[in-house]
Amino acid sequence: MPMPSVHSAVPSSSRSRVDLHMHSTFSDGSLSVPELVARVADTGVEVMALTDHDNTAGVEMAAREAKRHGLRLISGVEISSVWEEQGIHIVGLAMDIAHPALQGGLERIVRLRDERALEIARRLHGQGLAGAREGARAIAGSPLVGRAHFAQWLVQAGHCQDTQEAFQRYLGRGKPAYVPSDWIPMVEAVGWIRSAGGEAVLAHPGRYKLSGARLTRLLEDFRAAGGVGLEICSGSQAAADREHLGRLALRLGMAGSVGSDFHGPHLGHAEIGQLLPLPDGVEAIWDRLGVTVATPFPSH
Repeated sequence: MPMPSVHSAVPSSSRSRVDLHMHSTFSDGSLSVPELVARVADTGVEVMALTDHDNTAGVEMAAREAKRHGLRLISGVEISSVWEEQGIHIVGLAMDIAHPALQGGLERIVRLRDERALEIARRLHGQGLAGAREGARAIAGSPLVGRAHFAQWLVQAGHCQDTQEAFQRYLGRGKPAYVPSDWIPMVEAVGWIRSAGGEAVLAHPGRYKLSGARLTRLLEDFRAAGGVGLEICSGSQAAADREHLGRLALRLGMAGSVGSDFHGPHLGHAEIGQLLPLPDGVEAIWDRLGVTVATPFPSH
């Protein structure tokens, strides 16, 4: 589910030619792949990754569109996982998207999502709200149905005034239709990415609101599992997190990534490429991937 943006401290003039985290209508983004790639080209970003949630269905189309616009596309995905009962998102980059370990794992997540969606719909039906599953799937346009889609359906069906009310009355923790996520362990998700020849990056670590000690432990466990990087500059975490995350990356020998987490215009997220530069001394994940960017942060 898209989260409220905390990117307001990032000046609109702060631009990056690399953006390795964004979403299309193949998950919870509002733009189709062709629309998204065209917008990327318009922003001046040169290297992009499409990182839809738990599926790579749009990557081949994105590669064709990127080539048409003269952009470099790095294959990507954002995998839902869990670490110590904390939901954690992992961005996989530069993978063989056809690799059976990766696709088998993602299919497993789709099954878990579908089981959760069925239970949410069952509980909503118990509240006298019939048709939730079909309505949410129609909104999602794919089998990847989440609480955000149910919230939108509740609004469209006239049961709630807005999605905030939908979560407060039905879908939030402790509410009648709340069903906890049953995601796979973080170490497994990293393993799928590595098996497919890719690199694993911890998505928006500042968004998890962990204590300093727990965040450090998460990063240490992530690195031990084979993770190599973290999003230091993200459109869905506070700009003030940049320096602290940069210090952690240097201390742990991890690469830094940048990603707007763009879901669509007018959704309160950072614009594509609206990103601060990596702190001095932090290795860029694209360098580790062998992707050359002459001036990744032209406004600095």
